[in-house]
Amino acid sequence: MAATRYVTPLREGGSLPGIVEAEDLGTYVMKFHGAGQGRRTLVAEVVAGELARRPGLRVPDLVLLRLDPVIGRSEPDEEVQHLLRVSEGLNLGMDFLPGAIGFDPLAYAVDPVEAGRVVWFDALVRNVDRSWRNPNLLVWHGDLWLIDHGASLVWQHNWDGAAEAATRSHDASDHALAPAGPDPRAAGAELEPRITEDLLREVVAGVPDEWLEGEAGFPEAEAVRAAHVEVLLHRARNLAERIVIGSPTSDGPSSAPGWLTGGFPIAGAGR
Repeated sequence: MAATRYVTPLREGGSLPGIVEAEDLGTYVMKFHGAGQGRRTLVAEVVAGELARRPGLRVPDLVLLRLDPVIGRSEPDEEVQHLLRVSEGLNLGMDFLPGAIGFDPLAYAVDPVEAGRVVWFDALVRNVDRSWRNPNLLVWHGDLWLIDHGASLVWQHNWDGAAEAATRSHDASDHALAPAGPDPRAAGAELEPRITEDLLREVVAGVPDEWLEGEAGFPEAEAVRAAHVEVLLHRARNLAERIVIGSPTSDGPSSAPGWLTGGFPIAGAGR
């Protein structure tokens, strides 16, 4: 599917994603293969996003979008123009959630069960970017949605250390949902049996060959997929025992009491 109009950049993101419209008349947040860590970020978005969706965690729909840089020719920012030029071809679109707001733990209470599932999932994919500093969580229609998984699957940046990454512990002390009382062991008992080789193969099959080809040390795209499956399969085993939730860092979030007991309506939401 092709992107048909470049709407505006999202400058909150370090990789400068942008809002675009596509030929299906949908609106998406586009992540570019020419930004930041490049195609590996998009691989992480697809694998982590689709893996989160399998046990019922909410992630905006992901689509593959082809970009012709000409659609951004009216954009006055030279940095954006350069990003569009170097990202010609296949990129990733994340469904835009109109009216969604950033997660605030003092305004929106998360059930401990759901919090535990999110913490366990983030440990599985080694997501280091869902801390209280940068939650990467949205509230939409009163529900919690997970976004921005480009920092996950850190082993793909150092495949020589992938075996060690599969067994490494995960410190969730600064996790955005740590104050919600998550129980990683209960979450692990529920979710670990679902992380099968068949499921993982299905998830990684969604990554386009062109984002995997040319990876150093691998003869072909399918070998990279198999390597991801192997790491994730081993990482899931007894993962809950390796999740640590201690005291947050000294500059941690406010511990003020009075969380609300549920979600709240969001003006303008709905697509």
